Amino acid sequence: KVFTILFFGIAVASFASILIRLTPAPAIIIATGRMLFSSLVLTPFFLFQKRTGKKQLKNLNWRLAVLGGVFLALHFAFWIESLKHTTVVSSVVLVAMNPIFVAIFAPIFLKEKTSWRGILAIILGLVGALLIAGRNTGSARITTGNLLAISGALAASGYVLVGRRLRPGLSLINYIYPVYSVAGLILLIMATISGQSFTGYPALACSFILLLAIGPQILGHSSFNWALAYLPAPVVATSILGEPVGTTILAWIILREPPEIIEILGGLIICTGIYLASSQSPSPARPWS
Repeated sequence: KVFTILFFGIAVASFASILIRLTPAPAIIIATGRMLFSSLVLTPFFLFQKRTGKKQLKNLNWRLAVLGGVFLALHFAFWIESLKHTTVVSSVVLVAMNPIFVAIFAPIFLKEKTSWRGILAIILGLVGALLIAGRNTGSARITTGNLLAISGALAASGYVLVGRRLRPGLSLINYIYPVYSVAGLILLIMATISGQSFTGYPALACSFILLLAIGPQILGHSSFNWALAYLPAPVVATSILGEPVGTTILAWIILREPPEIIEILGGLIICTGIYLASSQSPSPARPWS
């Protein structure tokens, strides 16, 4: 059941890069709108949940929730901006490289050991991602985009690690709503400081940002957050590597950007890594100390 929901989340999240590329608005406005719309849609579910759900909020570690929101805001700010500089495939595979950071920090902060299958899965995933993105390092602009995507991966790793601590013991809505809301507020502050206008964009931009919020964010990312209650952080992070494969296919169909042979090879290697990560035995989450 867990891996079925993860697969669904990956499929929906694969549309994110396509929608972002098609949205006629600055990156920080897209990121801000995505998170604020997500919080707005989730507000009724958060406010009108059962009494037992509301009692959980008394035990919510708000410092960790804020930290998770900071990481999530930085992830989207860096990654969405990277899509303005580099190709869809390069951006999405580089931002999916967060398992290498998760694998490094999970044993330190989560006391979760990574099995040989997990280590091999991470290596295969990273090799596949580098194969896909390696051909796009020929210009300063593309290099900047690639570095932004990697920065987004680092921020996403912090978000996954925090989620692994917060999610157990909390209902999904009690976890994602505070974190998404904090991320939206931080992005709103960043957009205001940057001097970007919040008005004057075509209706198409607003429609695509709303689709980003409902699809890749609420349905896609929330499925990853749900899985963090049952699976170790490295497994969830490595499984998300399936998103570049889905995005590559969609970019071919929608944006008319067919993948090259090396991109197909990289995708197959990533799929092998996902299989190995999925075949790991999950370990229970440990309370934050």
